[in-house]
Amino acid sequence: MDSEFIRKRITELRIKKGVSEYKMSLDLGHSRSYMQSIVSGRSLPSMAEFLYICKYLDVTPSDFFNEEIDHPALVKSAREGISGLSEKDLSLLLTLIERLHFK
Repeated sequence: MDSEFIRKRITELRIKKGVSEYKMSLDLGHSRSYMQSIVSGRSLPSMAEFLYICKYLDVTPSDFFNEEIDHPALVKSAREGISGLSEKDLSLLLTLIERLHFK
């Protein structure tokens, strides 16, 4: 994993969120070319900015780096949604997930 991955992943998640580089730059409190400079490889965000970018994209840093998760914002929402379920409801949900995977 390298800076190329970070740039591509930011672009992928930004597009899935439906936000332009320009809007994201401004929303993050930077000049309109901020995201373009990251995506082009001219710069990388600081750790604090990276965490803020993750929050903006509604992903955890862990999910950001997990290449196997295509829709990390949805996975995060699903995790939050199941966190308060009873054992019985979790078992039912797991049965449904297994059924969907084997179709």
